[in-house]
Amino acid sequence: MATLGIRQLFDDAELARIRDAARDAEQQTSGEIVAYLVNQVDDYEEAVWRGTALGAMGAAALGGFGHWLGGFWGIPAVLWMTLPAFAGGAAGYLATRILPVVQRWLISAETMERRVRLRAEAAFLDEEVFKTRDRSGILVFIALFEHRALILADSGIHKQVGEDAWDHLVSELVSGIRAHRTTESLVAVISKCGELLAEHGFARRSDDRDELRNEPRLRER
Repeated sequence: MATLGIRQLFDDAELARIRDAARDAEQQTSGEIVAYLVNQVDDYEEAVWRGTALGAMGAAALGGFGHWLGGFWGIPAVLWMTLPAFAGGAAGYLATRILPVVQRWLISAETMERRVRLRAEAAFLDEEVFKTRDRSGILVFIALFEHRALILADSGIHKQVGEDAWDHLVSELVSGIRAHRTTESLVAVISKCGELLAEHGFARRSDDRDELRNEPRLRER
């Protein structure tokens, strides 16, 4: 589980770079680009209990094996089975709560991908990315804990730019998250979104106006 709040992960200069990237990209296209960053989309309580159970079973097995191997006749066998189980369960619980890598290891990729997509779709609606004149909004969604990213384009764009066109940009975002270069990769991808829209005929018109604010949205969940 992430220990820092999302607002602690980005300083004012980084947020300004993301905002300016959206503004600059929109200067060359009629599209509207919204950057949305979430610390963690779900608590994944099932992973915590899975870690607790694995810790308890593993420690109990080691305790039983240690008793069988060493004898230790002065200590009742039941204690060799129960005390390590309690200690192992507690250790597994804490490790899953504190260490993001352990929690990710205990969550299936399919589960994370499904929950990230549901959260991104909810963000698309909450931020009213669909509410533009030409249905030309784009949500660039990043889930930091999950190391996942999605780009959701509104119907006006989707008619002319297929899903495959966004795949390499999503891969670039994911690589940036894993390399702890989230801001740099996000700024680059926002710029490339603007270029992609311009290439597909979404040129900026003389009466275009900024329909969605450019500031990145930051959420804990």
